[in-house]
Amino acid sequence: MSVERDNMVSSIKKIVIPILREKGFKGSFPHFRRIRENKIDLLTFQFDRYGGGFVIEVAVCPPDGVIHHWGEKVPPNKVKAHDLNNRSRLNGGEWFRYDAPSADESIFDGIANEVLNCIPKAENYWDKIKIKDLK
Repeated sequence: MSVERDNMVSSIKKIVIPILREKGFKGSFPHFRRIRENKIDLLTFQFDRYGGGFVIEVAVCPPDGVIHHWGEKVPPNKVKAHDLNNRSRLNGGEWFRYDAPSADESIFDGIANEVLNCIPKAENYWDKIKIKDLK
């Protein structure tokens, strides 16, 4: 990992993850899940393999986890957004970029705060998906 990515992850862990925990999410970076009575809300941070950015994918799955088309069962406490085909990206699908040439150290906390601004959109996404839509 690059120093910049380490700094970005550190800011996310400092600013975003505590809010996700307050909202009932469990898991470890980069995969989080909130197990509800009738579904599981999922959120995953996916970093650009070439560096400098990330997206956030959100998804919903049934409360008993998911079974892949090849038969592998992923239980509720292990399921990730990447396990589902039907998922959405926050921020309009745009990547959060922290590799601006003139950026200073404050860019990492600034982007983490931008992520916080996307959490209500994620909540809207999770709320609109009903259990009948998952079958």
